[in-house]
Amino acid sequence: MKKTIRIGTRDSELALWQAHTVKSQLELLGYDTELIPVKSTGDLILNKPLYELGITGIFTKTLDIAMLNGDIDIAVHSMKDVPTALPKGIVQAAVLKRAAVSDILVHKGDINFLNENKDITTIATGSLRRKAQWLHKYPNHQIVDLRGNVNTRLQKLSESSWAGAIFAQAGLQRINLTPDNHLILDWMIPAPAQGAMLVVAMENDSFTRNALIALNDEKTAVCTNIERDFLRTLEGGCTAPIGAIAEIKDDMLFFEGALFSLDGTQKLTLKKSIHINQAKGYGVSCAHEILNNGGKALMEAIKKELS
Repeated sequence: MKKTIRIGTRDSELALWQAHTVKSQLELLGYDTELIPVKSTGDLILNKPLYELGITGIFTKTLDIAMLNGDIDIAVHSMKDVPTALPKGIVQAAVLKRAAVSDILVHKGDINFLNENKDITTIATGSLRRKAQWLHKYPNHQIVDLRGNVNTRLQKLSESSWAGAIFAQAGLQRINLTPDNHLILDWMIPAPAQGAMLVVAMENDSFTRNALIALNDEKTAVCTNIERDFLRTLEGGCTAPIGAIAEIKDDMLFFEGALFSLDGTQKLTLKKSIHINQAKGYGVSCAHEILNNGGKALMEAIKKELS
């Protein structure tokens, strides 16, 4: 009997778009599929900042449980939302070709606040990384927490007095919701694996894992794994404002990574390149370079502040 691959996904518009993308690609390869939407804790609890919920895995935990219980065969995630350590028995099965990696500012038409020192300017984001980098560049601005799926956050922005809100460019592009009033924040270092989609499966499910091999984009997988190694090594189990981006050009891998203090006043960064044949373990070594140059003390301060 031919197996139907059950695809678990959050039920937001963006998550469903991602799941449908995987579904379509599998069906083109001749596989039968079924979508199974599941609400995550991160979608249900919108009145607390993510770090107060124990941000690691908040959007993936429900699907992990469904997979371990045998209710679904694979789960599709925005890779930046996935913990660097997957639950025992669940493995990375495919990383799809990366979309845009940048963050963007959605604003209300007037961007004079970017050039003037206005203490009343308020920017919204639920990300510690985005908050820290924004405050590093605009220390006089105020940051407010913004939660919910893409549609909810855009609506909250339109109904507010905020000057703007920060989004991932890829998320808005995928569901055709990029407003005309936006700026690409090319100075902001993205989240590790931003713009990439990850498909996970059970380690012992050889049928499904073999089906997903054709969906894997090798360059994206290499770059995102280096970024996530950097994140995992720096974090040590603690959420922190960390950005990382790796890119392959010809035979070279270019990497930029950064660690910020929560208030954005401190910034530790590195920008390096290496031949692709030497890239194994590169994310870890870059993280150790940051840790050995003030990162260890900064991470301890972040842990204390968040505890």
